[in-house]
Amino acid sequence: MALAFDEYGRPFIILREQEQKSRVRGLDAQKANIMAAKAVARILRTSLGPKGMDKMLQSGDGDVTITNDGATILEQMEVENQIGKLMVELSRSQDYEIGDGTTGVVVLAGALLEQAEVLLERGIHPIRVAEGYEMASKLAVEHLSKIAHKFNFSPSDIEPLVQTCMTTLSSKIVGRCKRALAEIAVKAVLAVADLERKDVNLDLIKVEGKVGGKLEDTELVYGIVVDKDMSHPQMPKEIKNAKIAILTCPFEPPKPKTKHKVDIDSVEKFEALREAEKNYFDEMVKQCKDAGATLVICQWGFDDEANHLLMHRGLPAVRWVGGVELELIAIATGGRIVPRFQELTADKLGKAGLVREKAFGTTKDRMLYIEQCANSRAVTIFIRGGNKMMIEETKRSLHDALCVARNLIRDNSIVYGGGSAEISCSMAVEAAADKIPGVEQYAMRAFADALDMVPMALAENSGLQPINTLTAVKAQQYKEQNPHLGIDCNDVGTNNMREQNVFETLIGKKQQMLLATQVVKMILKIDDVITPAAY
Repeated sequence: MALAFDEYGRPFIILREQEQKSRVRGLDAQKANIMAAKAVARILRTSLGPKGMDKMLQSGDGDVTITNDGATILEQMEVENQIGKLMVELSRSQDYEIGDGTTGVVVLAGALLEQAEVLLERGIHPIRVAEGYEMASKLAVEHLSKIAHKFNFSPSDIEPLVQTCMTTLSSKIVGRCKRALAEIAVKAVLAVADLERKDVNLDLIKVEGKVGGKLEDTELVYGIVVDKDMSHPQMPKEIKNAKIAILTCPFEPPKPKTKHKVDIDSVEKFEALREAEKNYFDEMVKQCKDAGATLVICQWGFDDEANHLLMHRGLPAVRWVGGVELELIAIATGGRIVPRFQELTADKLGKAGLVREKAFGTTKDRMLYIEQCANSRAVTIFIRGGNKMMIEETKRSLHDALCVARNLIRDNSIVYGGGSAEISCSMAVEAAADKIPGVEQYAMRAFADALDMVPMALAENSGLQPINTLTAVKAQQYKEQNPHLGIDCNDVGTNNMREQNVFETLIGKKQQMLLATQVVKMILKIDDVITPAAY
C-alpha cells in the first residue's frame, strides 16, 4: 500500500495488485466484523451452563470429539475468518490463564458486539462506544470485588474447594459423578500444592486414562501410573520397598559414533565377540545390583539377551518409559536420573513402598503402579470410561476442575454463579450510567444489557422462558438487594445460589469481563479491511 498525490495535491492510496484484493470500509467493515464474531459466539451460546448442549466435531482424519468445553470446540473448528480467529484466541487465553469460563467469555464478547452494532447504527462513533465499554468494565470489576466472599479452607477442611469444583463439573458430561471427581481433583491439587507460597505446579499431576470399567472407577493414585509392564513375563509382579534405578542409558554394548564395520572371519572371533557382549551386559547388571537397585526403569529398550540376563540375575526391569514419565518418577521417588552406568550409586536410587503391575479386564493390558513414594508430591489421576471419547472429555473436565482448585489456592475469593454476578454487575453499571454526562452512558447501558445475555442464555439452555425468568430474578435482586440470586437451572426450587452451593472463582469472572472488553474494543477500532480476493 502506498500514498500518492494528484496534481491538485489531493491524496489517494495505491494498492498493490488492487484488482486481486477486496476492500470494505467504515460502518460496513465494522458490521462485517461484528457479524463474524457473533456467528462464533452463537455456536458456543447453547453450550453454556449445566444444561448446555455438547458439540460433535470430526477432524480431517476421522477423529471424533464430543465436548462442551469452549476452548476445545473453537480449537478444533478451524475458523478461517480473521475476526473469528480473534474469538478463538480470546477463548484460548482464558483457558491458559484461568482454565475455566472459556464458553462464557466468548458469549459475553458476542453479546457486547451485538449491543455495539445497535449503537453504531444510531450514529455513535465506535471510539466512544469502546470508551464507554472500558468505563463499564472497570465498574463491573470493582463491583465484583464488593460482592465477592472469601472462604477459608485447610487440608483437613476441603469442602469449600470441592463445592466450587462441583460447579465447574456440573456443566460437563461427567456431571453425574461430579462429587467424586471434584474430591479427586481437590485432593490431587492439595497433594502437590505449596500452601505457604500459594502456588500449585499442575505438571506434577499426571492424568492417565484407560478404556474399560466405568467412570465411577476413576481413582487418585499417590504416586505414578505408567502405561508399561515388566519387560519379561516371569519377572515379579509386585516389589515391596523398591529401590529404583532410573536410567537414560541403553542396556546394550556401546557403539562408536563414527561409521564402522566389524569383519569376523572365524568362529573363534565370533565366540569372542559374543563373550565380550555377554560380559558387558553382566557388568551393567552387576553395577545396578551393586548400587542396591531392586528395579530398573530404562528410557530405552534392550534386546532379548539383556532381558534374559536381567531375569536370571533377579533384577526386574521396565523399558521404553517416556522422558516426562521418567521425570515424574524421579520427583515422586526422590531418585536421580542417571545418564551413565558408571555414575550409578546408592544415593541416586529412588524409593517406593510398593511397585505393582495391574491387569485390566480380559485384555492383556497391564499398567505399572508406583505407590507409597518417598516424596508424594507427584500424583496420578487414573480415569476409566466406556470409550475413548468419554475418557478424553473427562480429562478436559478434570483439567478445568484442577485449574479452579489451583485458582482458589492462589486467591480464595469467590462470587456466586448461575448468572447472579452478571445480573448484579449489570444493575450496578446501569445505575452508574445515569451519572455519566457524555455519549458513553449509552455504551454503558449497552454493556449492562450484554451482561444480562449470560443469565438469559443459561435460562434458555435450561428450557425456561428466558426473558420472564431474567426479569423475575432481576426484580427480586433489586427488591432484596441480594447479589446471590441467579437462574435456578437445576430446578432446585430456590434462586439463592448460596443455598445451592454454586460458586465461581473471582479471578476467573474478572478475567472474563476484562478479556471480553479488550477484544471487543479491538474489533470496534477496525474500520478498513483489505483482504485478498477468493480464488
